[in-house]
Amino acid sequence: MEPFTVLTSRATPIDRVNVDTDQIVPKQFLKLVSRTGFGKYLFYDWRFDSSGNPRKEFVLNDPKYAGRQILLARDNFGSGSSREHAAWALQDYGFRAIIAPSFADIFYNNCFKNGLLPVRLSSEEVDFLFKNDLEITIDLARQIVSAGSRTMHFEIDEFRKKLLLEGLDSIGLTLQFEDHIRRYEGEKQMFQPSDKIFI
Repeated sequence: MEPFTVLTSRATPIDRVNVDTDQIVPKQFLKLVSRTGFGKYLFYDWRFDSSGNPRKEFVLNDPKYAGRQILLARDNFGSGSSREHAAWALQDYGFRAIIAPSFADIFYNNCFKNGLLPVRLSSEEVDFLFKNDLEITIDLARQIVSAGSRTMHFEIDEFRKKLLLEGLDSIGLTLQFEDHIRRYEGEKQMFQPSDKIFI
């Protein structure tokens, strides 16, 4: 997983509340067996009409927003089902952080598992970002978001922060203890009771 330290980008705004995971990646696209390839299905029903043609009015189809790595959203982003594919689709599309006033709990947790940084700011601060298309800098170590003349602070669990800064998912974290695990397994085998029966 790529470490997250400082990210600077303008934001792609999704100005809707209660965006659920079925809107982020519709259920008919959940057949892939790997985490990659979901980006093309991100917000599919909003991006494309029933014939598969891009809807010109949707933000992701506007060339102005191409390449932006921060998604700006409203309250309760990621509600609905617990599908981890929603985080996969956002990351595969190119987003590295999401800023919103609140997130659904399971989606929030899934973001950290997949190297996405969910940033909770106040509704007033999010309003400011929606009204001003500014370059935004997210400094994870300092837990600040800077845009124009404003500096905004966000809270994050210290352990999750450490994992993102070091680019570790749960597997990467476990592999840091590979030597200890191997030693433990070796010692465990040494003290296995014999399966021989002595009479």
